[in-house]
Amino acid sequence: MHTVDLSLTEEITKVEGSAFLDVQVRGGKVEKCHFGISESKRFYTQAMRGKPWRGLPALLARICGTCSNAHLLCSIEACEHALGIVPTPQSQLLKKLTMYGLNIRDHALHLYLFALPDMWGKDNFLSFDEKDEEQHQILHDAFEIKGAGNQLAIAVSSRSVHAVFPAVGGFLQVPKPEEIAPLIRILENARPAAIRTVERFAKCQFHFDRKTHFMAMIANPFSYLDGEIVSDRTNERVQEKDFRSHLEHVVVPYSQASGYEYKGATYMVGALARINLGKDGLHEKTKASLADILMRFPSTNIFDNNLAQAIEIVHCIDDAIDVLSHTTLVKEPLVVPAHQAGTGVGVVEAPRGTLYHKVTLNDKGIVTDGEIIVPTGQNQINIEQDMARRLEEMLPNDPNKDTVQLELEKIIRAYDPCMSCASHFLTLKLKGVQLKSA
Repeated sequence: MHTVDLSLTEEITKVEGSAFLDVQVRGGKVEKCHFGISESKRFYTQAMRGKPWRGLPALLARICGTCSNAHLLCSIEACEHALGIVPTPQSQLLKKLTMYGLNIRDHALHLYLFALPDMWGKDNFLSFDEKDEEQHQILHDAFEIKGAGNQLAIAVSSRSVHAVFPAVGGFLQVPKPEEIAPLIRILENARPAAIRTVERFAKCQFHFDRKTHFMAMIANPFSYLDGEIVSDRTNERVQEKDFRSHLEHVVVPYSQASGYEYKGATYMVGALARINLGKDGLHEKTKASLADILMRFPSTNIFDNNLAQAIEIVHCIDDAIDVLSHTTLVKEPLVVPAHQAGTGVGVVEAPRGTLYHKVTLNDKGIVTDGEIIVPTGQNQINIEQDMARRLEEMLPNDPNKDTVQLELEKIIRAYDPCMSCASHFLTLKLKGVQLKSA
């Protein structure tokens, strides 16, 4: 019996956060595959209690520096529902644009800095050669798309992360009229780069297909803010406020994050789930430009999650241009709460999947209870099962440690996890098999 301990702490820079994998192999079979999130809990659900509702969204946005604006808007929605606030149509459009800025930036960051180096056999994004024509284009496409997402978020919500303008009841400021035309040009200029991104990931040769279920909040037109929670497993459509009726909490004893199942089975959330279940609602220009590629969906190839993210970038650009071109924005007063006490649920489609916030307020508007369920927690068990299957496939080929490391990391990166939200893939322990060094 041999044991290999492989510390990946210093080497893995293409995932967000910390996690470990503990695998036991006997007779060529994987008997144990534990994927656990090892970042220390930060007790945000406890920190919520005793806080006034006005300060809650900004607090919960600090859960993550990458997808902070998703947490911000989800908390705002939960508070608005608890307080009986109905946001104005303009506020909903500004929230939509904020989410578009987030997804353009966040998807571009993951695709180019984390996923694309694997496809090119490179260690990191900085290894791309500026003097090579194609690699030069890759570098500039990455910065142009990410920059467009940043500029959209800054114009609409003040910052690309930890935005200041979105508030419970509306927006503190709106973009100035003179900012709109330059912003549209930035998005239009980034669109060809976004199309090239889709084409790059459509050619990805990585493939891993383990049949699983998909779940997302779906609406038509496509939305990150509205809709019903849909699974490909049943015809059931769950309302946002009833989310707890379909999510089954699973204790993962070796992980700092909870797992979740639906009707006793694991499922996947994220861009692949959204495109599988809701591609018909994409912007018409997006569907026209990507018609051939969209025929690939629904897909169960986990690596098509990255392709789905690229498709979403194009949709976000197309719809943002439409909204900005046909909307006159004016400063509005914040909507006043109808009452102080209540329970509210917020649900948004964050870059990595469905995000849930729940808040209960007393008659003084103070938080007495709350709950947060993040996408990576929901994907955790699915990631674990995918890794176990991938390892089983690899063992007959007598893989070396570097190959095991890379292949399992690629599975993780396909999901684009955010371990800080859930609470770096750290340590790999393989028991019962001797792996050779590279």
